[in-house]
Parts: sequence; structure tokens; C-alpha cells
Amino acid sequence: MASKINILAPKTGKKEISLSQPKLDLGIEKDTDVGGIGMGVLSDGTPYLNQRGLAALCGVQNAHIGTISAQWSENEQKPRIKAIKAILDKVGLSPASAHIEIIHAGTTNFCYPAEICLAVLEYYAFDAGANCQPQARDNYRILAGSKLREMIYSQVGYDPSGAHAKRFDKWHERIGLNFQSAPKGFFHVFNEAHTIIYELIMAGADIGEKTIVDISIGQHWSKYWEENDFDAIYGERGKYPHNYPDSHPQSKSNPQESWCYPLASLGEYRQWIQSVYLEGGKFGAYLKGKVAAGHLPPSVAQLAIAALAPPQIGN
Repeated sequence: MASKINILAPKTGKKEISLSQPKLDLGIEKDTDVGGIGMGVLSDGTPYLNQRGLAALCGVQNAHIGTISAQWSENEQKPRIKAIKAILDKVGLSPASAHIEIIHAGTTNFCYPAEICLAVLEYYAFDAGANCQPQARDNYRILAGSKLREMIYSQVGYDPSGAHAKRFDKWHERIGLNFQSAPKGFFHVFNEAHTIIYELIMAGADIGEKTIVDISIGQHWSKYWEENDFDAIYGERGKYPHNYPDSHPQSKSNPQESWCYPLASLGEYRQWIQSVYLEGGKFGAYLKGKVAAGHLPPSVAQLAIAALAPPQIGN
């Protein structure tokens, strides 16, 4: 938890989100749309949802969120605005506006900072009386605390801690040890898995000793090779020494023998990796297992599948 706390701004009493903020060169650093929920990060690191995204999260019509913004500064405060502001007051925030208006790519964007989104979400989850929404309650339970902020950062690929600069290190260590290890005329799965590993890292996966997707690929491809008697078609496969860096506990048994395959079968492998491993559900099953083991956040698995195997999104 300490690493998470360090990325949050310290509380110094009540903060006021000024209406003049958009004029201070604030822009949209990154943005995306996930399942109809628009989100992004401002140039000062503030995570936000757009108006339609916040409405979708709360299970209400877009117009309801717009009304909250319109009524925010009225002299006679509506009960709904009072309730939302009271929620914000508990965490030391006193925003002058519900949203920040920013022009981005020629379009006006109504950006609702994550703290305000959580207050509105909490209102529709528990405090709106007959207008309470089950969807808002479910989403609030998932996203309370820092979870909404973390979800937005993950979905748009933004790392406020700066740790992204080191996220490729363990993968690069393995490349340095193994990029030329297969004998001439053969290929090995690790080098062919680079696209998949890259997309996992970009989605936010911690690629290291607990997430080694090329092992999964290698096991399934080896089984497929044997089932189709490819030795008789492409020539016999061989073994090569594969090494893990010292940062991996697997390094204790270096070098490890791993299969390498005749280059003549490379086209067959690439067709298999796309149609059988990625689109056939094996990649999704691998990620599901990593999520269940706590090695991957669900959002990372979703992003990786969306990038590499779109047909599985519905599953």
C-alpha cells in the first residue's frame, strides 16, 4: 500500500477546484473509451470520467449529470447538490465546479475528476432515496477509495509513479540472455512471443517470474506439434539452452532445455498462434488463471485480449 499512497497528493485541508483551472494550460494527456465509459488523464495527472462515462457508471441518463453541473453554484442549493458536496467535504474537497471544461482535438470535453465522480457515484448508490441505482451501488463497491483512480490510469496506460520506465526491464534481461540461443535453422517460442509479451506489458502486466506467457505458448504448441506429427513434415525439432535472469527464481536451474523448431514450420506456427492460441481461447484461459491467482488485475487481462484477440471480448 505504501507505493500507492505515495502517488496521491497530500491532504492539506480543503482544496478548491477553481473554475479558472482550464485556462492554466490544462489539457488532456490521454483518453479512451471502455464499454461506453469515456475516461482520461489531464496534463496535471488528474484522472477523470467524461459526462457520459459518469452517467453510465451511475446508471442514470446523461442529462442528470449535466443538471448536477448546472446546479452546482446556484444560491439555493438543491438537496442532491448538498448531499454530493457533503460527501466531498468529508474528504477535504470543496470544488467550485463539478467538472473541468477542456477543448481537446477541437471538441469541448466535460471532465469530472475522479474524486467528484466517486461522490456522485456514492450519492446514486446510497443517498438518492427512490432514485438510488443498483448499478451505482455495484460500481461503488468495486471502485471506492483509490480503485477508480487506479482503473482509469490502467485503462489509458498512464503511470503516475513513473514505474513504467522499468516495466520492460525483466523482459529485456531475458532477451539479452536468449536472443541468439536457438541453433541456425531453428526458431524458439520465446522470440516469436515478443508481440504478445509487449502487448501484455503495455496493458499493465508485470512481466516477470510469475507471468511467463511463453511457457504457456510453448506447452500448447509442443502438444499441437506432437498431435500432428510435424516431425515427419518439417523435420525433427531440437533442444536449446534457455536461461532466466538472476531476478527470476527459475535461474537456479539454468540452463534449461527448451524445444526449438525448424524454420520450415514457422508459417505453421504463426497460423496456429493466431487461430488456435489467441482466438481459440487458450490465451484467455491463461490470463483468467493469472487473474484468479492474483498475478494480473482483471483490467489488464481485458486490455490484452482486446489488443490481441478481439473475438474473445464477449467471453
